[in-house]
Amino acid sequence: MSVPCGTVVPVSDETTVPARLPEKALDTSPEHPWPVRLLAGKIAAYVDRMAPVWVEGQVVQLNRRAGISFLTLRDTDLDQSLSVSAPTRTVDAAAVPLAEGSHVVVHAKAQYWVKRGTLQMQAREFRTVGVGELLARIEALRRVLADEGLFDASRKRPLPFLPSVVGLVCGRGSKAEHDVVVNAQARWPQVRFETREVAVQGADAVPQVSAAIEELDARPDVDVIVVARGGGAVEDLLPFSNERLVRVAAACRTPLVSAIGHETDAPLLDLVADYRASTPTDAAKRIVPDVAEERRGLRQASARMRSAVVSRVEREQHGLDQVRSRPVLADPTTIVTTRERDLVTGLHRARQALDHRLLRAAGDVGRLEAQVRALSPASVLDRGYAVVQGPDGAVVRSPDDVAPGQALRVRVAHGELAATVASP
Repeated sequence: MSVPCGTVVPVSDETTVPARLPEKALDTSPEHPWPVRLLAGKIAAYVDRMAPVWVEGQVVQLNRRAGISFLTLRDTDLDQSLSVSAPTRTVDAAAVPLAEGSHVVVHAKAQYWVKRGTLQMQAREFRTVGVGELLARIEALRRVLADEGLFDASRKRPLPFLPSVVGLVCGRGSKAEHDVVVNAQARWPQVRFETREVAVQGADAVPQVSAAIEELDARPDVDVIVVARGGGAVEDLLPFSNERLVRVAAACRTPLVSAIGHETDAPLLDLVADYRASTPTDAAKRIVPDVAEERRGLRQASARMRSAVVSRVEREQHGLDQVRSRPVLADPTTIVTTRERDLVTGLHRARQALDHRLLRAAGDVGRLEAQVRALSPASVLDRGYAVVQGPDGAVVRSPDDVAPGQALRVRVAHGELAATVASP
């Protein structure tokens, strides 16, 4: 049977199969195999029963040949492609002219070409995905990722003060690479770069940028990673809002700097990165310190410390001079002689006070002695008086205190006399 190239050969139920050939694939064996034509016909019949499907992807290759256009669609997340063919008139009938890089939704049906043994999708309709719809999808993704906490400030890691190795993900021979490397090395010449030049737009951008981030993150010597691109149209920056790329950046353990350089519409990578730089030059200024500025800061700090030390020494010296100028330090014996003089003066005053007090007390004692002498019973007896006492020693003050014949004691100035009461 002769079959023209590119013709689909359906196998109907009436197809005559030689009796010696098995009816089912499970019945085949090394002794009873199927010929290629039979297997191809069965595959073509099976594929022909498949329903048409709508599939979305990005056009990475478009070739027009004699009324037939051949396209390659690539998944925006994974590095997987699909070949699609369509009449050129169908391609040109799209609302927006198709070109490489366009996001499209294709209505296609699978076809198996028995001559070549290949499977290809035959497109019947093309619909381009506009920027507005893509931005709406990005906004919906932004809300989902925000709810998961991927944009929280608590997740962001501080950048190292002085990285020794910087991982740089940028376009091939791009100005962004030049801006980052030149400005960073101008600020700190010792910094080293591990550069990964990848596609930063188009269908290859997401897998290549993601792989570069994962590779640099796995290296222990890389202290910070910079993803740089010098701005561009909204369509060109769509890969940096891709969910796969954003999640790879969120899982990165090394501090990540996003330097996409697009102020109007910030891609989602800016939100998940640890630091967002407005431009690649700004990223270079942020990841490494300025050696001239740091040296100037060190000189200023050194001058301030020197001034503080000198001022403190001068202040302490002035205080020491004041202390040394005091008399007690000018003549250390002054403190002893002054206290000795005070002690002598105090002792003299104490003696004077004591003598005065003793003199006054002696006068008081003399006066009291005279009074005591004047009031003393002995003085009364010396003047000729006597004291009469009864037997019990009680002083007799009245004749009624004694009875006749009672013995009495009569005390005079120079002794005692015994007496008897003769009559009251």
